[in-house]
Amino acid sequence: MAKIIGRSKEIATLRQYINSDKTEFIAVYGRRRVGKTFLIREMFRNEFAFEVSGTIDGKKSEQMFNFTQALERFGYDGSEKPTTWNSAFALLQKLLEEKARSQRCIIFIDELPCFDTPKAGFVRALDHFWNGWASNFSNIKLIVCGSATSWMVDNIIDNHGGLHNRITHEIHLCPFTLSEAETYFKEYGFEWNRLSVLQAYMALGGIPYYYSLLDNRRSLAQNIDSLFFQEGGEMRREHDRLFKSLFKSPDAYLSVIKVLSENKQGLSREEIATQAKLSNNGYLTKLLTNLVNCDFIRVFQVKEKKIKANAMLYQLTDLFTLFHYTFAQKKTTDEHYWSNMLGTSKMNSWLGLAFERVCMLHIPQIKTALGINRIHTEYYSWRSKYSQPAAQIDLIIERADQLVNICEVKYSEYPYSISKTEESRLRNRIGCFQEETQTRGGIHLTFITTFGVKKNVHSDAVKNEITLDDLFSMPR
Repeated sequence: MAKIIGRSKEIATLRQYINSDKTEFIAVYGRRRVGKTFLIREMFRNEFAFEVSGTIDGKKSEQMFNFTQALERFGYDGSEKPTTWNSAFALLQKLLEEKARSQRCIIFIDELPCFDTPKAGFVRALDHFWNGWASNFSNIKLIVCGSATSWMVDNIIDNHGGLHNRITHEIHLCPFTLSEAETYFKEYGFEWNRLSVLQAYMALGGIPYYYSLLDNRRSLAQNIDSLFFQEGGEMRREHDRLFKSLFKSPDAYLSVIKVLSENKQGLSREEIATQAKLSNNGYLTKLLTNLVNCDFIRVFQVKEKKIKANAMLYQLTDLFTLFHYTFAQKKTTDEHYWSNMLGTSKMNSWLGLAFERVCMLHIPQIKTALGINRIHTEYYSWRSKYSQPAAQIDLIIERADQLVNICEVKYSEYPYSISKTEESRLRNRIGCFQEETQTRGGIHLTFITTFGVKKNVHSDAVKNEITLDDLFSMPR
């Protein structure tokens, strides 16, 4: 049995649900390659009463064949071949009928969206199976899983038909944190320090499958060249595969992602609609919601005098996608492109931006380092309406104790040195923020850096320091 890295919360939660004294319908969703199937199979490998997986882009006949083969693998005699999903689920009911009366039956349907081919009636058949039979047995534990997050949310979790409110639990499996990534690399023999782990995380995101493609005998730069820039590299077409697996019509999603990749500060939905050439209507709402659910973008509030809930900004936070649009999509014949980019201004600019995104993904760790994890907080962004050029603060943490942390994020391979010019700029920015928002609470300038702030005559302006070690502090 392979070792499950991290996921302690999800493991405890799944065990609790499976061991309950009532019937359970559990939906597990999350983006492609995040480890959903691995987690469930490794936890319950020898406990399944039935397990089947859909085939990506498979026709109805292929999906039906998979289902029939699975029935036979778990004891069905094969005397009847189902031709409809209602008949297929009837055979599953027949297979489990006697067993469900006396012992626990874990049913696992993986890549559930793949079974829903056009006009096949799969969701209606699943609805009938669950409501007409399975939900009557406290021993039935149905786990469904899918990478097509938008389909899972629309058709299972937020279903408005027969499956409405039938899901007993949902688990959104998120990418690894830095702590979980470090645990993975240690487990698989990578002798990398935390800076190298951070750089791997900034390029690949918290996606365990991508880590499995790395070679612990090579440096990170050699691995990136091999995966992305050398002929036959396993990750060269991953971005296209990723979006095609998640969305049946990926072009509009890619249009949104592309414009967000070109705007560091984030965009309002009106700006997204204009730049992506999309109508600002319900369809755009669906696109943005699905991208948030798939962990590609985040939506955050903007503060003026008050937090404006209807003036939200959207920002690309998926690190692999950011890496793709910055480097991997380039048509280059240089098989050592990444190694040759080290130390360039383009590389340094990406490192700074990617580190900001890492921090946005580790707000709980930042709050813990500040000692405010038990205090009610709201976090948001701010963009000046009056200063030229417009002052921007990416992360502001407003606390119930009447203090405000204004966070400045800096990537550096050495302790960060604040210059006289930068100190003046920071003070002016804070002044603009206080004046425009009429903030009355105390302001704590907080620096989030890799190796801390170098002590000099300008560093006294910093009230709090958070370092890379703090971001590695806890798994979730």
